[in-house]
This record gives sequence, structure tokens and C-alpha cells, in this order.
Amino acid sequence: MTRPVALSCGEPAGVGPELALRAWEILGPGLPFFLIGDPAHLPGAPIVEITEPSEAAHACESGLPVLPHVFDGPLTPGTPNPSHAQGVIDVIARGVDLVQSGAASALCTAPIHKQALQDGAGFAYPGHTEYLAALAGVEDVVMMLSSDQLRVVPATIHIPLSQVPARLTPARLEATIRVTHAALIRDFGIAAPRIAVAGLNPHAGEAGKMGREEIDMIAPLLGRLRADGLDLRGPLSADTMFHAAARARYDAAIAMYHDQALIPIKTLDFDRGVNVTLGLPFIRTSPDHGTALDIAGKGKANPTSLIEALKMAARLAAVRAA
Repeated sequence: MTRPVALSCGEPAGVGPELALRAWEILGPGLPFFLIGDPAHLPGAPIVEITEPSEAAHACESGLPVLPHVFDGPLTPGTPNPSHAQGVIDVIARGVDLVQSGAASALCTAPIHKQALQDGAGFAYPGHTEYLAALAGVEDVVMMLSSDQLRVVPATIHIPLSQVPARLTPARLEATIRVTHAALIRDFGIAAPRIAVAGLNPHAGEAGKMGREEIDMIAPLLGRLRADGLDLRGPLSADTMFHAAARARYDAAIAMYHDQALIPIKTLDFDRGVNVTLGLPFIRTSPDHGTALDIAGKGKANPTSLIEALKMAARLAAVRAA
């Protein structure tokens, strides 16, 4: 029997609960998954409470399978409840346990509200990715944004632009490239990955006229990694990397900072982008949007990204298992 995908509930006051239900309504039993969360957060919805993940495939035929995790305090859509914070954290850890034990094939995470977790439970991590890495006992994890149009990885993520040059060390960039290369083989089934690497500066520094990071660090590192057998192109000018003909020449792109990576994919495929964490001992995906507190509970949320995240989780898990 195909193991189901585990979906953590994320911030209950956000769009996670309603998107989980919409995803089940659209996917039905064709992609077995189950929500870890409080059934009371889905009042009146067609749900089926389960006691273990193996029941999800059958339960999917008649309702959204929910593995109950009871939260303290009432739920008000759009307004995070501090008493929910520890429950959100515990649900993520429970999902990791289920995936690592083999009960679930992959973990898909609904968005969390970081400030609510910090205020309500002293959450000590910048976000999902760092917490998952700590739970898994690994250090070198990488955020990939993936869609049918583009796979792109930022070497630095949620830091001010002014801090990027200092944080973009040879060790960080090498780890990003190697983790991405390994994941393309193991999880995406690409035997010989082609990776394009952007420069940091406009026009990739233009031979040093607009910055020397490409000459002093990026190009020498890429040369050393090519000698190890990696198929790397760059450093490339970021403004010419993302048109259709350029994208056809590589399997994934490495960008130097957050917006250099996310602007292209959100422009190309805003609703279908999926956040994939590379370097974990299990598959983790997430929709590429936040909690959307402003529209929570109003029936306006678009389930496309969550559906794509669930599909990608199942697909990558199958490739890794094979």
C-alpha cells in the first residue's frame, strides 16, 4: 500500500485548515494524505478522524483524514491565539516522527506564523526549515523553490541585502551547490544534473568593474567543483538566466540571495511554486505562501500551491524510495 503524505496544520488561524479541506475535495482518494491537527478547527467539514496514517487511504474516499491533535483555547480565523503556539510546534515534530518512522511517505507543512510561535511558545528558530533541520539532526539544508517552469535555490535567504556579501562564504556556497546536486539525483531522478550559478553583482561583476566576488570567490569555487565532476555553468549574469531558452540549459539555478531567486519563479509560476527543503533525511514540501491571516476563514484562499506541494511530496518520495 502507498504510504500517505502527512500534512501539518500550520497556524490554525490562517488559511491552512480551509486549504487542507479544499485540497482533499480536489484530489480525493487519488493522492492519499492526512492532516495532523484539531478536528474542531474544521467545523462542519467532511472529515474522518483516523488513529494511524495507514487508515488515510481508505478515509480519503469519504472525507479529509485527520489525525487528531487537540489544541488549547478557541480559534478565531485571522487572529493567532498564543495558546495554540506550542500545539503548532508539536504537530510539526509529530509529522517528522511519522515520516522518519516510515508511517508517512513525506511531510508537507502548512504555513506557520513565526511571530505567533515566538510570542506564544518562545520558538527559537527563524522558521520551519531550521526547526526541521534540528529535529532531523542535520546542518546543511537548502531551500528550493520548484515548479514545472523553474527550480531555483537561494544561497542566502532571510537576511538584509547589506549582509549578503559577508554571509556568502565559499563554505556556504559550496554546501548549497553540493546539497542541491545530491537532491537533484536522489529526489528528482536526474542522473547528471546541470546547475546554473548566478553571480552576485550586476552582469556577474563585469570582469571586476562592478564587484570582485565573482573573480575572487565564485569562479574559483565553481572551477574546483567542476574538477570533482559537477556540471556547473557560471557565474552567470542573473538578468539573462531566467528566460525560456536559458532555463532549457539547466536543471536548477543557484541564486546568491532571496529576491534574485524568488522574483523569477514567482513571476513565472506564482500559484504553483513549491518550497522544498533539500538535505533532510525525509521529503518535506510546503506551499509557497504565508498564513494569509487577512483572508482566513473567508473562502478566498487559493489551494493550488498546497495541492502542488502535496503532489510534489508524493512524487519525490516515490523517487527517493526507488
